[in-house]
Amino acid sequence: MVGDNTKPTGGVQGELELNEPPVGESTKARSPLLPVRHQRDFFVCDIFDAAVKGDSASMEHPIFSLSKKPDLKVRRYENGDRWAEVRPSTKGMATVFDRDILIYCISQLVSAVNDGRPITQRLRLRAYDLLVATNRDTSGRGYLQLREALERLQGTQIATNVITGGREVFDVFGLINRARIVRETRDGRMQEVEIELSDWVFQAVEAQEVLTLDRQYFQLAKPLERRLYEIARKHCGAQAGFRIGLDKLRIKCGSQSTLKEFRRMVLSIIEDDAQHGHMPGYDFELVGDMLKIQPKASTEPPTPPAPHLELKGATFLEGRTYAPGWDIYALEADWREWLDIKAIRPLNPDAHFLAFCKRRGKYPGFR
Repeated sequence: MVGDNTKPTGGVQGELELNEPPVGESTKARSPLLPVRHQRDFFVCDIFDAAVKGDSASMEHPIFSLSKKPDLKVRRYENGDRWAEVRPSTKGMATVFDRDILIYCISQLVSAVNDGRPITQRLRLRAYDLLVATNRDTSGRGYLQLREALERLQGTQIATNVITGGREVFDVFGLINRARIVRETRDGRMQEVEIELSDWVFQAVEAQEVLTLDRQYFQLAKPLERRLYEIARKHCGAQAGFRIGLDKLRIKCGSQSTLKEFRRMVLSIIEDDAQHGHMPGYDFELVGDMLKIQPKASTEPPTPPAPHLELKGATFLEGRTYAPGWDIYALEADWREWLDIKAIRPLNPDAHFLAFCKRRGKYPGFR
């Protein structure tokens, strides 16, 4: 089996090589983090200032591969009568490092929504900005790796069954619909790329089913470190703590290692974090076969409670059309709980609730 603490392929091949210690330096003395490759640039300061956002469904489910080699294995996950399959292309499954591209796109969209600007599924981006914001290499190799990552994102598909109103509907969709290089410089580097997000990703933004990530996430060198942080951010959040069994965690991480090897890798990360404190936001402790997660000490003030939001009667009628078979008032309760937990303050509550209903109706297995 391929270990999860090794260097991923394509878009991240060689990234851990940049973090190799100098001759004579102890591997225990150095930080496990990748170096910060880019300083704040006055001309691209907006990409640093935008809050880093990721969709919560990708944190919940093992959609991205941890492997350093092209991962061609189909994964199937079942929950009662619902199931989902993640299917790689001939290029392999998208990796946790490929997810950086989606995080950057989602962050730009959420920033636009917060500024009151319209958003669409198709984004035109400067490749350099994307690479800088995600702490990637901006050399010719970095641009090549970006192209390979786009290919894996476009090729990875998710198939699932949607059960509503006594009917079962098969649905299949990708992480992105397409990617196009708009312009290249004379030496072959892409300057602009155009990415069309899938309905699944775009509707997560519309429903604000996104979570803020620590920018240090882009410095985590090991794929498993990134998955552990994602799971902590999704399930623990700002709660006092969260526990999960090691075997269930292994499945949720998408690890292909044995349970014994997985335990060793988790313990290695915990030991490194105890020495360097490099894992952002959360502390991890292995107690028997349970992983205990809790937020690291913070001096930030608590988030004030959200004001009560009134919804129009017509909103409930329209919401039923987006989520047929669902109890619309149960959906409202779920929606309000989501707003409270994630401290979301929608500018247009009715539109936000409808987007929530639309996503719940179309992708019930990913909530």
